[in-house]
Order: sequence, then C-alpha cells, then structure tokens
Amino acid sequence: MYERKTIPNLNCGLDLIGEVLYGKWKIRLLWFINEGHKRPSELQRKIPDASRRVLNIQLNELEEHELVVRKIYPVVPPKVEYSLTKFGESLIPVIGALGQWGDQNQERLKSLVIKKFPGANDTE
Repeated sequence: MYERKTIPNLNCGLDLIGEVLYGKWKIRLLWFINEGHKRPSELQRKIPDASRRVLNIQLNELEEHELVVRKIYPVVPPKVEYSLTKFGESLIPVIGALGQWGDQNQERLKSLVIKKFPGANDTE
C-alpha cells in the first residue's frame, strides 16, 4: 500500500479539504451514502467504474477522517453498512453546490475535458 513520504501542508483550509477528500470516488461515496446507499455492494453498483478494493480503501479513509461510520452486524455472512457522521453531513451542502456548478457548466466542462482525450467523442 502507498505510504506518504511528505508531510501535508495543514495551514490552509483548501489544503486540508484536499487531504480529506482527495481520491477519485470519495465525493461520490459521500453523496451516495447520504442518498441511502449504505452497503458496499450498493455503492459498487452506483460506481461501477471503481474496483471494490479502491472503494474499500477510500471508505476506510473516509472513516479515518470521521466523515463516515461503519457498522458491522453480527450475522453470517457479515453485513456492513456505512452512514455519514454529523461531520460528514456538514459536507453535503458543499458537495451539492459543486455538483450544481458542474451541471450548470456541463457543456463547457465536457468540451475542455474532452480535449485531453482525442477520439473520445467518436463513441457518442
């Protein structure tokens, strides 16, 4: 597993947010957990491009940062559910605002991103 070798800058709120939310799927995981998708298999179905391993790593990191809590039920096979902490819930309006901005600027953002991937529009 990757082990960080440099100490992050902890003097700026934006850097702190980056440290906590850095990861391709973390924002989507928080959003989907908030929407009621609590089991790892449900989250996997909502984010099929992510491997189960990566989702588990990112869920563990969200748990370490006290944004989600994991509940393990004592049944066989084990049942696991994630839910947002109050701290995690406080991020939902911010994530919603970012999503709204992305929706409002979707065409412009798509065209800018697509420039990096020649031929990506050929499949549409």
